[in-house]
Amino acid sequence: MEYRTTIKDLPGDVRPRERLVNHGPQALSNIELLAILLRTGNDQETALEVAQRMLAEGGLAFLARASAPELQRSFRGVGLAKACQIKAAIELGRRVALAGNERLTIGSPQEVADLVMEEMRHLDREHFRAVALGTKNQVLGVEPVSVGTLNSSIVHPREVFKAAISRNAAALILVHNHPSGDPAPSRDDVAITGRLVEAGKILGIEILDHVVIGDRCYVSLKEQGLL
Repeated sequence: MEYRTTIKDLPGDVRPRERLVNHGPQALSNIELLAILLRTGNDQETALEVAQRMLAEGGLAFLARASAPELQRSFRGVGLAKACQIKAAIELGRRVALAGNERLTIGSPQEVADLVMEEMRHLDREHFRAVALGTKNQVLGVEPVSVGTLNSSIVHPREVFKAAISRNAAALILVHNHPSGDPAPSRDDVAITGRLVEAGKILGIEILDHVVIGDRCYVSLKEQGLL
């Protein structure tokens, strides 16, 4: 009978869970953190080996954007329960990040990009959102407006300003992502922004900027003189 090493067979000081307890989560690698979420491996691999394979084949970006059923289909030995645990952990991390920004005051396009970059740069379709701001540019919320296709998003002024009105916002900053990773604004991006600026003037809600999110980069239409 062939004997297979499991995580329990490892010395205590190298097991992921024990390392987290003794040294904190920041000391663990991505593989170790994912292995803790998986809890167990399969009949051929330990949880560490499954985690290593998932990150090698898909990477963190895929884990962030894929649905739970997609994770189940993509990785042998990952059932729906484990896939749901992974998605729940990612969503909880996203909400913690947003909660930490509830009292954030926006003073530059870089701060807007920092607010949404880690979530939006992984999305595989264009997502259009509105950052609602108070009278002192404090963030009231990041409101979803629409989800488009791989290279375009459909935006209606009604949906944009409904989010602002529901938050009692004084101003908005528009954000959307380019799944290609290139944040260069298209002619449609510029045209949509112009229409929303005019609609905002009628409603008394100023559009301060439109920030296009790429992969670890961004473009501000205001900085480019396109607003």
